[in-house]
Amino acid sequence: MRIAVIDCGTNTFNLIIIELLDPKKYTKVYSTRIAVKLGEGAINKGYIARAAFVRGLDAIRIFKEKFEEHKVEHALAFATSAIRDASNGEEFVREIKQTFGIYIDVIDGNREAELIYFGIREAVKLGDHISLIMDIGGGSNEFILANAEKIFWKQSFNIGAARLLERFQHSNPITVEEKTAIDAYLTEQLQPLVKACEKFKPTELVGSSGAFESLIEMIHSELGGEPLTGDKTEYEPDLSSHFKITGLIKKSTLEERRNIKGLLPIRFDMIVISCIMVDHILNLLNLEKMRVSTYSLKEGALAEYLQYLQQKEN
Repeated sequence: MRIAVIDCGTNTFNLIIIELLDPKKYTKVYSTRIAVKLGEGAINKGYIARAAFVRGLDAIRIFKEKFEEHKVEHALAFATSAIRDASNGEEFVREIKQTFGIYIDVIDGNREAELIYFGIREAVKLGDHISLIMDIGGGSNEFILANAEKIFWKQSFNIGAARLLERFQHSNPITVEEKTAIDAYLTEQLQPLVKACEKFKPTELVGSSGAFESLIEMIHSELGGEPLTGDKTEYEPDLSSHFKITGLIKKSTLEERRNIKGLLPIRFDMIVISCIMVDHILNLLNLEKMRVSTYSLKEGALAEYLQYLQQKEN
């Protein structure tokens, strides 16, 4: 049986197709991502702009072709911040159902955080200690305090990279004053997280794919760190190397970022905001360890579905 999972994110639409070998085991057949930038131009106005709307439909059209090419029998599809908050989000979902026959589940921030946790737990060896999981999206950022057994606290914040990029519209390169303003805004918005961390005392930051994977790639390409490989799902970058890369990014112009090794074109514009966010969390909470997971929401949704199939079989 072949199963597909689609994650309709604010910046990127992701697809993974797996071959189910038995209820507990699968192999990846195909995966891809398309930079849709669904929030471009209107995310803080509460709707999906027409050009972005069309890009989203085009991405789903490509995914549908991949379904047929790889003989997908069952599909799970999820939509997050940009679609759930948009006044025309229901219209977007309805058009996809009518045109392609794909039902998209528009999930709230708590559900998104839960699926991210399931994905992280599949990729990273969480222990008894509490970790702070962070997922940087275009529309929202999810924070989860959890260990290998359960979630203790979770919250979704509407401070994704696309929202902040549109809100602050920083210079090229970003100025010290602009960075200070973004840090102040993050401190204000993240007070519930600070209070939760005071209570649960996380020992590390665990980053969820996306921009965190780009940090691993840049540390490898620019500083000789460990490369991303297809058979490994967990990485532990040296924090001194991490701060060297984020320092480089925060000083760079858009033109200079195009020449930074390991940085994908889809991240050229938003990586500055992402780096500010990661550094802000590490410094704000005095975390001295960071790990990175290559799994996130789509793998979490898949893990949950496979568990459902196992229970059904039993």
